[in-house]
Amino acid sequence: MFFNTGYLLWVLIPSLVLSGLAQLFVSSAYNKWGNTRNAMGLTGLEVARQIMSRTNVNGVQVEGTPGKLTDHYDPRDNTIRISQSNATVPSVAGMAVVAHELGHAQQYKEGSLLIQARGFLVPAVQFSPTIGYFMIILGLMLNLTGLFQLGILLFGVMVVFMILTLPVEIDASMRGMRLLRESGLLASEQDASGAKQMLTAAALTYFAAAIGAVLQLLYFMSLGDRRR
Repeated sequence: MFFNTGYLLWVLIPSLVLSGLAQLFVSSAYNKWGNTRNAMGLTGLEVARQIMSRTNVNGVQVEGTPGKLTDHYDPRDNTIRISQSNATVPSVAGMAVVAHELGHAQQYKEGSLLIQARGFLVPAVQFSPTIGYFMIILGLMLNLTGLFQLGILLFGVMVVFMILTLPVEIDASMRGMRLLRESGLLASEQDASGAKQMLTAAALTYFAAAIGAVLQLLYFMSLGDRRR
């Protein structure tokens, strides 16, 4: 009733294809540049120290974290956590990832409007997708238009959050590239090309996720239109 051929053709398959291609691109880029030594021979942790000593991004704590590509910035304690392979290996990929996370730190330090807008929605998205999904299904089953519309609204909050995440991540990558240049760490064309490819690949995963969320929201809205 809810997940018919239309859902398969217009939501599930496109979402899986986009997500799969994005993950393939990320894996391919990381396998290449994670095994390519950067020209200055700096590990991710050393890159972080160099950037913080040469730019306006300073005072950020840097820690290692288990796993692969588990790198992230935590604004609660102003800490970037770098996966062990990126933290300890002098690779182009590690350099790019660290710069990207410091780009996030710079966004918070400078009060980026994008990061503030996304941060405003964080409390809501912790519960809105699950509750919204439940309300949508229940509203359709019981033919309760108000409940269905409220579910759409709550689910839409998550979609807006994911859409906002895309420019936030792109901006962090652009900042990361600038930080690397300002620090004088892009010592070769290979470093610059590899870092750009890594950051582009990462952005594609957020693009795929945003498109998938929009497709799902549009599908749910179309179910409500059919009931009228």
